Amino acid sequence: MPNREPLLVDLGLQGGGAHGAFTWGVLDRLLEEDWIDYDGVSGASAGAMNAAVFVDGYAAGGRMGAKAALERFWRAVADAARMSPMQRGPIERLAGIWSLDYSPVFATMDIAARMISPYDTNPFGSNPLGQILADCVDFNRLASAPIKLFVTATNVHTGRGRIFRNPEVTPDVLMASACLPTMFQAVEIDGEPYWDGGFSGNPSLVPLVRECKSHDTIIVQINPISRPETPRTARDIQNRLNEVAFNAVLIKELRGFALLQDVVDPGTGEGHLLAKMRLHRITSDVMLELGYSSKMLAEWAFFCMLRDKGRASAEAFLTDHGADLGHRSTLDLAPYREGI
Repeated sequence: MPNREPLLVDLGLQGGGAHGAFTWGVLDRLLEEDWIDYDGVSGASAGAMNAAVFVDGYAAGGRMGAKAALERFWRAVADAARMSPMQRGPIERLAGIWSLDYSPVFATMDIAARMISPYDTNPFGSNPLGQILADCVDFNRLASAPIKLFVTATNVHTGRGRIFRNPEVTPDVLMASACLPTMFQAVEIDGEPYWDGGFSGNPSLVPLVRECKSHDTIIVQINPISRPETPRTARDIQNRLNEVAFNAVLIKELRGFALLQDVVDPGTGEGHLLAKMRLHRITSDVMLELGYSSKMLAEWAFFCMLRDKGRASAEAFLTDHGADLGHRSTLDLAPYREGI
């Protein structure tokens, strides 16, 4: 948008395994708008990894540095998974089906994950993402990066989310934020065990309100909130259950925003800040077409497809709502008032 005054925005990035490559595409496109500046980024799970790579890359080389860092990270994930037994078969590849639903290896591991503990199947707690993150993120630079970073992980003992900020973020913190408890051992930080941040904040929006100056937050959503059909197969039921669980806290936060906007005088404290926040969302119908198993599909071609969908969705958002940024919310909160 030519002749646009610079605008500070915050980003809220959802988690969703390999589907996080969609967020990469959204960020890649937003970074091409030189009038958008970034105050804070909150993320959970894959969203936390995108957030950390984004913030560190921006600190290293500005917009182009962030773009390059995100591509380097997702390529490293794909390279590490080349020899993984969880691959699409030739029929799925020929048919262009982005799914592991017909993979015997995925089916076996999925069943085993419900019956056997990761403390038995992975006694040493190994996770290749740790080395990838150490290679792709300079955590010393991240600690003092100008963009505020908020990473959510869920304390196993209390069930509450903990927010980690720039100086506290390490490879272990990011792996804790993405720790699915049926696949990986809980990650210990400061003597406390942590699971996936998606259980307690996907993403957490309140830190963006409390600690950032921006009044515009763009949520990149990769878990569909609603689906028109009732799931009937075991696979579809599991997929929908996963989506509901990982959207529950976000829905609660959005309901809080909606209620505060209805209050005549929300006060002068945090309620006032929440009521002033302008909310926006970028998502895509492609997420309705993808199932649970594709969150484990770490193919470069799949990542590139999702990146392109993310770029297209960000382009559509900027075309339709770019002029609204800085002026009004574009996320309709009316549905979140229902049931109150």
